[in-house]
Amino acid sequence: MTDPVRILGVCGSLRAGSYNLMALKAAMELAPEGVEMRLAPSIGDIPLFNEDVEREGMPAPVKSFREALGWAEAVLFVSPEYNHSIPGVLKNAIDWASRGADQPFADKAAAVMGASPGGMGSSRMQLHLRHVGVMLDLHFVNKPEVMIGSAPSKFADGRLTDEPTRVFVGKLVTALRDLAVRLR
Repeated sequence: MTDPVRILGVCGSLRAGSYNLMALKAAMELAPEGVEMRLAPSIGDIPLFNEDVEREGMPAPVKSFREALGWAEAVLFVSPEYNHSIPGVLKNAIDWASRGADQPFADKAAAVMGASPGGMGSSRMQLHLRHVGVMLDLHFVNKPEVMIGSAPSKFADGRLTDEPTRVFVGKLVTALRDLAVRLR
């Protein structure tokens, strides 16, 4: 039997009751056979990117995030959309992690999904993150696209409860596993 695909789940929201964190936990629960999935350290502890700070050395939260990315062979980003784009905290974490010749995103499989109280379910954020992923040399799953609109109606008691959405999330994690296997 081959080794399981190691997937790191990165949440782009810092809220304790985040629908996106709930969606990420659902992805972990629905992961198919052949997947080992971990939650990334909180990106909220990463300081704002500053080259002066970088010259003094990578801050500990950045090192921790980069180590988690180094462990993974695939990344699942789950994030809300702020002002039609990537939340600043997620973009900041990506900017820090991408520094240096040994940046840990290169040539990895990736997938993105997001939840929002609005009807669009993070579609513009996903497009922008895919654009950033080109520079990072990430290989994104194209389908299925998982955009969880009207999120309050799809979650209850801290869990994703909407069955059709759960099916899509499971299919996305399966597609991510399969892409990572093809990239091996």
